[in-house]
Amino acid sequence: MTDQIVVGDRVLLETGFGAARARLEILACDEVLRQAAEAAYGTGITHLVAAAGPAAGLTRLAGAHLDQVTGTESCAHCSLSWVAIAADGRLFTALEADLMLVPAGDRHTALALAGGYRPQPGPAGAGLDEAILRHCATVAIRSFVAQVAGALTHRAGTAGPAIVP
Repeated sequence: MTDQIVVGDRVLLETGFGAARARLEILACDEVLRQAAEAAYGTGITHLVAAAGPAAGLTRLAGAHLDQVTGTESCAHCSLSWVAIAADGRLFTALEADLMLVPAGDRHTALALAGGYRPQPGPAGAGLDEAILRHCATVAIRSFVAQVAGALTHRAGTAGPAIVP
């Protein structure tokens, strides 16, 4: 197994590119994305504990960072990283990804995330089945993208957390 799992997700937003980009710029400086990251990471860890046992869940998200939004008239991009605390108390980068917006017609925008997700290092993460890790990483990323999509399309940020099977 490599030290990271390639992850990605894509959703279509029912909002124009300009509005979605402006909202993403606001959210990049807001607590909404940090809260979405914490909830999504927790969802992934919950699935991991259910599949692999309690030792696999001895980690928690310590922080999420979203860089400034950059891009052109037809693309918006920002780097995203999650830092987690491993079972031994050390920090590790749990996710390094790119969050992107591109127009999908006049009234729609595609939101995509692509990156690398890392399980916790050390004995607590050793020996975990790659298929289980991939599934749990996918659940976390889908949950995060769904929450970001909700925040981008609901101006007041009133969208509830996404429920991901």
